[in-house]
Amino acid sequence: MKGDKQHEYWMEKALKEAGLALGRKEVPVGAVIVHDGAIIGKGSNQIEMLQDPTAHAEMIALTAAASHLGNRRLEKCTMYVTLEPCPMCAGAIVLSRIPLLIFGAYDPKAGACSSLYTITNDSRLNHRVHTIGGILEGQCADILKEFFKLKRRNGG
Repeated sequence: MKGDKQHEYWMEKALKEAGLALGRKEVPVGAVIVHDGAIIGKGSNQIEMLQDPTAHAEMIALTAAASHLGNRRLEKCTMYVTLEPCPMCAGAIVLSRIPLLIFGAYDPKAGACSSLYTITNDSRLNHRVHTIGGILEGQCADILKEFFKLKRRNGG
């Protein structure tokens, strides 16, 4: 597998994680971290379930991957996430030293990788993350639209 097809394959795995969040009535964002062709960390939003504002999919996946490797530096990993990371998550991704971030839907209200800020590529920071957005963008945006449509319909 090469290029976009490989990215689409792993993004589909992140979308499955987003589906888990949707099933828990959480904002459906999913993330997976890949190392040597295998998922070593995955996460879906658990903010409401844990009542923890930091329980974003990316943060959960980063913790799992670091635990798996026994190292806070994820230098040979790639993260796939269904929604452009927020400032908190983008900062954590930079601190983890992940070299490649792939995301699906752009987030014009909170995206910190290209839409609102460019934390992952800020030359003032000690690490930069090569970032590619828009992989399976339609599918990633659709699950979010479905969630918010249901939320509005149910008065939430």
